[in-house]
Amino acid sequence: MSFKLFELLLQASIYTVTISVVSILIGFAIAILLSGMLLSLRRHLVLPARIFISFFRGVPLLVQLLLIYNLLPVIGINVPSVVAAVIGLSLCTAAYQAENLRGGFASVPVGLVESAEMVGLTPGQIFRRIKVPTALRLTLPALVNEAILILKASSLVSVVGIVELTRMAQDLAGSTFLPLQLFASAGLIYLVINWIVALAGGLIERSLPGAPR
Repeated sequence: MSFKLFELLLQASIYTVTISVVSILIGFAIAILLSGMLLSLRRHLVLPARIFISFFRGVPLLVQLLLIYNLLPVIGINVPSVVAAVIGLSLCTAAYQAENLRGGFASVPVGLVESAEMVGLTPGQIFRRIKVPTALRLTLPALVNEAILILKASSLVSVVGIVELTRMAQDLAGSTFLPLQLFASAGLIYLVINWIVALAGGLIERSLPGAPR
């Protein structure tokens, strides 16, 4: 396989990484909101969050992408394919991240919060300095796993016309008759990207307050 073909795969992998990172960050912001709703004592907040999470965890991502891609024009919203793909991935990963974060916030030791209250920290300071770092440290391995899953699942966005890494390998294999070399190269690129994500997650985990050194 020529270097030119490998270069095309690398260029397509930029699409894969960009779409995945943007979706994961947007999904994380939505997940914080959803986890707060889940931990709320108000039923009118808990119920919509549970319905959202149940839907996006229960329906295959491929179906979600096709639904969003076909639904948006019907309701008068015309957006590029890449935007529809980001919306689909973001909503899907938000559902999983919300459950991870909910578990993390619920696992923050009560004694730790009470100690912070005794030394005079405000609720906002307790949230920023105690709850968020503790919950992130507890849930970071699960969040990193979710990020890796989304990176791999981003190959599904080809159904809405985006030429990401897997689609590029598929197109090149059809025109060069080198499927083994091309898909093996695509797999290698996925492996390197996900190894970097796992490495970054480990470094972040060790940098959080209270993490074992």
